[in-house]
Amino acid sequence: MIESLLVANRGEIGRRIIRTAKRLGIRAIAVHSEADAGLPFVTEADEAVCVGPANPAQSYRNVEAILAAAKSTGAQAIHPGYGFLSENADFARTVEASGLIWVGPGADAITAMGDKINARNLMAAAGVPVAPGTTDPAADLAAAVAAAAEIGYPVMVKAAAGGGGMGMGVATDEAALRTEYDKVRSFAERMFGDGSVLIERYFPRVRHVEVQILGLADGRVVALGERECSVQRRNQKLVEESPSPAVSAELRERFLAAAVRAGEAVGYRNAGTVECLLVPRQRDFDGDGSEEFFFLEMNTRLQVEHPVTEYVYGVDLVEEQLRVAAGLAPTFDPDALAPRGHAIELRINAEDPKRFLPGPGAITTWNEPAGEGVRVDSGYVAGNTVTPFYDSLMAKLIVSGATREEAVARARAAVAQFEIAGPKNNLPFFAELLENPEFLSGDYDTGIVSRMR
Repeated sequence: MIESLLVANRGEIGRRIIRTAKRLGIRAIAVHSEADAGLPFVTEADEAVCVGPANPAQSYRNVEAILAAAKSTGAQAIHPGYGFLSENADFARTVEASGLIWVGPGADAITAMGDKINARNLMAAAGVPVAPGTTDPAADLAAAVAAAAEIGYPVMVKAAAGGGGMGMGVATDEAALRTEYDKVRSFAERMFGDGSVLIERYFPRVRHVEVQILGLADGRVVALGERECSVQRRNQKLVEESPSPAVSAELRERFLAAAVRAGEAVGYRNAGTVECLLVPRQRDFDGDGSEEFFFLEMNTRLQVEHPVTEYVYGVDLVEEQLRVAAGLAPTFDPDALAPRGHAIELRINAEDPKRFLPGPGAITTWNEPAGEGVRVDSGYVAGNTVTPFYDSLMAKLIVSGATREEAVARARAAVAQFEIAGPKNNLPFFAELLENPEFLSGDYDTGIVSRMR
């Protein structure tokens, strides 16, 4: 097993990775910005190195500083967490070229799945369902207009290099497409350094369902069930649950098989997620109203919502990542994977619970809930400050139960017990959601938050 691990991330995911590393007897090394010096992930690590000022470009995305920290501390491996450099193929290659172990998929897989158009084409070739859309970037507005006319409105205009719900717009007609194309292209060039744009069919009522995959050291790819991620604001997730209340046994079998094919198509190793859209079958697909799914993208890293899979499948995905990176067999039998119970994750953000605008500030009160089936992955404690430099995620509240109903009941109680004072937070929104008839029925889609607000 790996003996020393540098965690190239921060906050709750940095703390969460360090927790597993220390449980396994691995020396855990944190890197941090000047702004994060007092956070728990830093104080709980066996060793910590400041890699720069608050600006992520000068700290958490500073490749030279992170590699220098790894060298000075004698780290054997680097775990990137999610965000920052986690899906940067050049960073992965540089880590391995430096003689370090990269705890993640190979750089070639990251590259292959990082471009949405290339990923769509690869998946289609592998027999994974993809929604109607362009197979090449729309080179200019005229090409986008022609593609939309062929696909049929409404369409989604997407940055090919985008992710995390960023760089997308919906056009219901040609006039809207002209506006959205310019907007998305400009945003993509500014944010991703790549203005490539693709056009896809847009489905007004859709669910967002994803499959957790793990590429094992022996070359096999296995699927650890699906997660429902349809409670979103601005295309960014707020709640995830597993299993999805919308997925039947027959559909689950097809979902998981397609996700495994997706991983096999790129020789995937380590943890990843195949994200899909679950939609009512449309008339122009010659359907009968039954639901169908389409490939959306692959996240070549550990997901924020991985704890719900951990609960339902009884595995520690970070430990499995470390074992794959070390060339070891998994702790579980790949041929005997079976889900048990239900789990829900709520993302506790420093944001206004009505308009979801960021609300950073000093934390004066922080009391976490506890009890059977309750877990909190937090990045802060009382006395810390949520700064405006990073993502607003403060903690993840994860609950589990034998049934969805039991998990929801535990979530209600846990939300009521969670006390945070100082920064704004979205706990009141979750209290509302957990009483919402649409959510409770399980028959909801990505528009549920918009309907609530």
